[in-house]
Amino acid sequence: MDFWRAESLVLLPWLTHGVTHRTGGVSGGGYRSLNVGLHVGDSYSDVMENRQRVANALGFEVTNMICAEQIHRGEAAVVSYAEAGRGIADIADAIPGVDALITKTPGVLLALYFADCVPVLFADPMQQVIAVAHAGWRGIVAEVIENTVQKMNEQFDCQPETLLAAIGPCIGPESFEVGAEVASHFVDDCLTDYPKPHVDLPSAAKRRLTALGILPKNIQCSRECTVSNSDRYFSHRRDYGQTGRMAAVIGIRTQ
Repeated sequence: MDFWRAESLVLLPWLTHGVTHRTGGVSGGGYRSLNVGLHVGDSYSDVMENRQRVANALGFEVTNMICAEQIHRGEAAVVSYAEAGRGIADIADAIPGVDALITKTPGVLLALYFADCVPVLFADPMQQVIAVAHAGWRGIVAEVIENTVQKMNEQFDCQPETLLAAIGPCIGPESFEVGAEVASHFVDDCLTDYPKPHVDLPSAAKRRLTALGILPKNIQCSRECTVSNSDRYFSHRRDYGQTGRMAAVIGIRTQ
């Protein structure tokens, strides 16, 4: 099974992480083949098999994965072993009202789902705390990145200058044409060399990370476009909503 991985996070032996590619699963049709989204119309049994494969590939039990509701807002939740399994077999059981998850607990695997939005992975090497955020344009505007870092600081004394952040594959600026209302939220990251506005979401995410005090050298950005890489990634925009989801996953090893 193939994952996109951040070089800076790979160097930390106590954690595992990745953003899945669309290959290596059992789903068919437009969900081919590693769709991990329960809510998109794919076969339930196929999705559960795919989720099992993702967890096993990273050395975790699928029952120890934790999912969030993902409502394109800005809230983050701290989770532990007590929440293991939430949202895995039933989306109604996911952690409600949040688009980011944080933990310091070994053995649980944080999992959020994507098909163009920006996955942002965090790790604090000093406190051994991890997080993952679902940062679409609405989530970025709702300050999901800021709220995640703030909660990591409040709950675990994570300092921005020691944090590592990784911006995973997402819709690239060349593919993200938007209307004036969306563009108005991204003045600094709106490209003007197109007939209509295009927003650079990875740059917007990086700008917010650096504004929080995370060092530029500690931020890795994929720059792979999910829309233009159809063999590797699902894309809601490219496939007009009839598509699967990748998973952005991160966990602390138990040994």
